[in-house]
Amino acid sequence: MKREEPFFAEARRRFHKALLESVLTQDSRGIVSNADDGNAASIVIARNMAQLLGQIKTQVKTKGQTAGKVFENECRVFLAETFLKLGHLRPGQWSLQVLEQRDKQGISRFEQYSHLSALAKAVIQNPDLATVLGNDYLITPDIVVFREPVDDKDINQSTMLVDAHTAARSPLRKSSGAQALIHSSVSCKWTLRSDRAQNARSEALNLIRNRKGRVPHIVSITAEPLPGRIASLALGTSDLDCVYHFALPELLQVVSKDSYPDAFETLRTLVDGKRLRDIADLPLDLCI
Repeated sequence: MKREEPFFAEARRRFHKALLESVLTQDSRGIVSNADDGNAASIVIARNMAQLLGQIKTQVKTKGQTAGKVFENECRVFLAETFLKLGHLRPGQWSLQVLEQRDKQGISRFEQYSHLSALAKAVIQNPDLATVLGNDYLITPDIVVFREPVDDKDINQSTMLVDAHTAARSPLRKSSGAQALIHSSVSCKWTLRSDRAQNARSEALNLIRNRKGRVPHIVSITAEPLPGRIASLALGTSDLDCVYHFALPELLQVVSKDSYPDAFETLRTLVDGKRLRDIADLPLDLCI
């Protein structure tokens, strides 16, 4: 009797298939699109990893910014398919959205960061303030997972828990006038160079410093093939909760102790140290 495949495995396969049909391709030299063509190990690891995922098309490499946007959207599709299946573990009215960098409202539409819209207006009206504050408060995550406030009738559905005078200021209550609550900020990095890793860390720290309320889950997803570059983002604590690889089992299979001993040890350190997981782990982690 054939074993039934779990839904998350199906969704993960669809995610990789969508990437193989769009941005995870190879050029006429056989160099896969997420590889660094100036690094021999990156070329080999990326090719072997992609071959484990499916059939690779040969075409002109998609430009970096475009590839990044496609990767963001496919990550959103995967998370929407999987996380929204977990309503029995995390009840609520949930949504996922890709935020455009040119979106001036950005994260200020969410409850914990709503005060930033007033700050942005003040900066426009007072240029001297801009020189003091810079633009660190302007945060636009790639993907946000958010929850709408709850009606009192839903809170009180089994028994009378609150009324107009009790717990009246909680942003979970729609009656308090709260905006949607950001639950997670997801940074998507198709590949990693030192500047991209630093950008993700800076964004994470700004999310922590500038919020009023609870800190969202702050995570990053990457398709970077080199463990050393993944470590530049994943190692350490205090900023990102965790880094998620788009194909971690395949990467572990390719980077063996015999062929890449240093890279293998780096990967084991990240995985055993709970700093690197597969993208399939992320929807469950968002339920925590």
